[in-house]
Amino acid sequence: MTTALDVALPAAAALWGAAAGALLPRAAYRFSAPAGEEWRSKCPAGHRIEGWLGHARCTPCTRGARPTDTKQGKYGPRAGLLALVTGLVCVALALATGTRPELAGWLLLAPVGVLLAVVDFRVQRLPDPLTLPLAAAALGLLGVAALLPEHAGHWLTSLYAALALGAGYLVLFLINPGGMGFGDVKLALGAGAVLGWYGWPTVLLGTFAGFVYGALYGAALVVVRRAGRKSAIAFGPFLIAGAFTGLLIGAYTA
Repeated sequence: MTTALDVALPAAAALWGAAAGALLPRAAYRFSAPAGEEWRSKCPAGHRIEGWLGHARCTPCTRGARPTDTKQGKYGPRAGLLALVTGLVCVALALATGTRPELAGWLLLAPVGVLLAVVDFRVQRLPDPLTLPLAAAALGLLGVAALLPEHAGHWLTSLYAALALGAGYLVLFLINPGGMGFGDVKLALGAGAVLGWYGWPTVLLGTFAGFVYGALYGAALVVVRRAGRKSAIAFGPFLIAGAFTGLLIGAYTA
């Protein structure tokens, strides 16, 4: 039997995700600096950008622009697209998790995951100010959820999985630094913490899914001749997508 809460929860998650996603474009632009460069502090025209959250449009650039020139002053990804993606991610998490307390953690972490995926896809870089706090936040939020009734996970498994997945990615990085970035190693800590909440099978599923997604994307690029067999691709988005897949299945079956 469907209750009012069953309907209201996904709707609230959609609103939260859309609102949070709409605030990501400026941060996505500022973090999308090539490796070795400082985070962006100016728009493409050279005007200073204030703050990290909000729309990606430069006010000085829009002065004097024609009313029909809607693209004047815009930079970074579109707010509408990020709002849509983040909203859909949050709805999926709400439907899979239900009213269990860990949902609050998933909804708070989801926008950061979307932001990381966008930045890595744009410049093949995973910012330390996002990856390491993500892991700490995941463990902290799940630690609180573990103290609440009706939770469906295990905090210690989250901790062990974070360390295990981080160590596994570190080994891959040491074996082949050209194929695995150190940012992926740090991101794996957060992914392991999230996946570990629902147990080791979920960790294995989410990890395997990430590699499958990455392999399929790489193969598609080779087929359309946009990359060679040894071309480097951003793996962070697929690590995140795999963790999202494992999390959905783990939450649904818990």
